[in-house]
Amino acid sequence: MHYEMMFPDQIREAIDKNTPVAMALGVLEYHGEHLSPGVDTLLPIRALEILEKEMPLVIMPPFYYGAGSYAVAAPERNGGIHVDSQVLQQFARQYFYNLLRIGFRNIYVFIHHQSENFANGMPTDLAFKLAARQEIFAFIERERGDGWWGDNSSENYYEEHNAGSDPFNWIHICPFMSAKAQSQFPIDHAGEQETSLMMAFCPEGVDMSKFSSAEWYSQGAKQASLSYGSRAKAITLRDMKKVMGY
Repeated sequence: MHYEMMFPDQIREAIDKNTPVAMALGVLEYHGEHLSPGVDTLLPIRALEILEKEMPLVIMPPFYYGAGSYAVAAPERNGGIHVDSQVLQQFARQYFYNLLRIGFRNIYVFIHHQSENFANGMPTDLAFKLAARQEIFAFIERERGDGWWGDNSSENYYEEHNAGSDPFNWIHICPFMSAKAQSQFPIDHAGEQETSLMMAFCPEGVDMSKFSSAEWYSQGAKQASLSYGSRAKAITLRDMKKVMGY
């Protein structure tokens, strides 16, 4: 279900059933001449739309305006958009604040951009990770007051933590591709992997007739194929379902 098209009774049902609520997070960034600038956001968008048909899922409107940086190319006439991570963190806090107030407790954000560095973090995912923790703390403190964790009512905190049911599991910031999937299909920028993924998930965002060999990072695109992309797609979808409990 797309959140913006849901009726209030459907929202309440999703809350009561603890249905996963997911958003695609990404950037608009130059990906060579043969790919559209929305690659990093389009991939999780299309994946979530597929998964919606296979499992209970609420899809939030995507967020394209991450910290793309201009490391790949200047924005002039190339189309990249960069929003500072401090701005993102403020937006993310407001976003999570609202989802928690609505009543959602099973929230996921999937990001592909720079997720080869997900363990250490990069500006966009770190902004959302920090905001998620800040808003969970703030929400609980508003609800339970100071000293909530030290109160005897929280004596099962560690058991709940190990079981994944404590408040800090209300919001998950996840890489679009798991570490295991990345080991089989290494992330690149506009090369074989990303071009193949786009062929499989969003073929209208690929036009190999426009390919330019001017950039070193996109040379691998010449080996891209629908077959490669389809294998990566199957594993990615499987892993995303598993992360969301299905």
